[in-house]
Amino acid sequence: MAHIRKGDAVAEKDADNADIGETQRLSQPLVTIPYAFAKENGVILLGDRGGRLLVALREAADPLVLIEVRRYLSAPFDIEFTPQSEFDRLLADQYAIDGDAAEMAQSIGRREGESLDDLADTLPTAEDLLDSSDDAPAIRLINGIIADAVRQGVSDIHIEPYETGLVIRMRVDGVLNEKLRMPAHVAPVVVSRIKVMARLDIAERRIPQDGRIGLTIGGKLIDVRVSTLPSRAGERVVLRLLDKENANISLDLLGMSAEVHQIMHGALQEPNGIVLVTGPTGAGKTTTLYACLKQLNDGSRNMLTVEDPVEYAVDGVGQTQVNSKVGLTFAAGLRAILRQDPDVVMVGEIRDRETADIAVQASLTGHLVLSTVHTNDAIGAITRLRDMKIEPFLLASTLRAVVAQRLVRRLCPECREPVQSDANMASLLGFEKDTLVYRPVGCKACNNSGYQGRIGVFEAVRVDDTIRKLINSGGDETLIARHAFSHAPNLGAAARKLVRSGETTPEEAIRISRSEDEDR
Repeated sequence: MAHIRKGDAVAEKDADNADIGETQRLSQPLVTIPYAFAKENGVILLGDRGGRLLVALREAADPLVLIEVRRYLSAPFDIEFTPQSEFDRLLADQYAIDGDAAEMAQSIGRREGESLDDLADTLPTAEDLLDSSDDAPAIRLINGIIADAVRQGVSDIHIEPYETGLVIRMRVDGVLNEKLRMPAHVAPVVVSRIKVMARLDIAERRIPQDGRIGLTIGGKLIDVRVSTLPSRAGERVVLRLLDKENANISLDLLGMSAEVHQIMHGALQEPNGIVLVTGPTGAGKTTTLYACLKQLNDGSRNMLTVEDPVEYAVDGVGQTQVNSKVGLTFAAGLRAILRQDPDVVMVGEIRDRETADIAVQASLTGHLVLSTVHTNDAIGAITRLRDMKIEPFLLASTLRAVVAQRLVRRLCPECREPVQSDANMASLLGFEKDTLVYRPVGCKACNNSGYQGRIGVFEAVRVDDTIRKLINSGGDETLIARHAFSHAPNLGAAARKLVRSGETTPEEAIRISRSEDEDR
């Protein structure tokens, strides 16, 4: 029978002081089954329910393992039989660490009195690190930071050195918040360890570097993109956390309205042409493109992409990463994959005239081209391609649809509170005074932020005969927008709809609505 070693525990159990009956509810036990044991034997301690511990046992797991769990916990417990898929999800929630990282960081945030701040205090100075091969404190700290970020749904981790100290900030739902502040002397230690993990050159501090770290968190694949940038006080590092499950998201789950979904679905059924997704950085354009690829990836098409970088690996799709150091630009990559007999081509971004020209030529020769453009709205994409010197008659004949999107924070449904909008807010949104809206409050479910995740706001333009004539004749944005949104909502209208339904706040909608009013 497998045995649990006390040294493997995420939190050491003091049999004299630990009162299992006082274990907190909602999966916050005083002791935890070690990650390696839980994963191998299919058993997880979920927490306390009604004064008794609750243990999840995976389907097909050996029930004899419960004897060892009973000996280790020294307390009775209830058993909940769990399917394999549900067990994997629970494992991911309980342990945001994997494999070798778990061996080194399994005590983070679990030992009594120990936190990320305590771990930061144990880090050696830069000189100490050079003299010693023991970098376990740095490893534990970085794994703790990443584990904490994954649990909270963080998208980016910013590690910023200043003369006064090293600041760790995390972006949750699009908003940066400071999480940790450390002495300035630990900055080289933290940065060097991250560069080792990302296989970057630790001796090179003068130029930016990019790398990646692959993690498995309880059976869930997380790709961490690492970017370093020299600054006055040292090297800044940004870690971008990518959940590979997002590569399997479908169009139906993006939150598009029925009108936008119908336009997008119809454009993807076209045998050729260009379909564009627009919006600022961080608006979710890449996720939308991958959802389009998923819909088209039925095995009957040859699908190729050129991206910078390749965000997610997708089976059935040939993916090429831009490498400007060897001359593999978007234009060069696109030109090369057109010789691979593709049916569907995805270009990560149309940045210049050369890439735009090749994309137009590809669509004219029978290919369906998917890409993104950085513009504020859907109509702006047409103007942007005109500025790239694409002939209006070519643009009119190849463009099939343009979708613009933003992300707004979603209100926590557990604690949102209805209020009446004041006159100023109602005027900005085009509502009547005293219209019922919702505001964030904050509770345990949303970590006292008032928000839970983000939701997409979309507008779509289907290029029909009228818009083709307007493009061909050089019609301005106002005329095109007036026709395109006569029967479909633009970004501002879509955001206001989310406010009325209680999905988001008026402040989030105003951020989009005001730009719409200024542009049109």
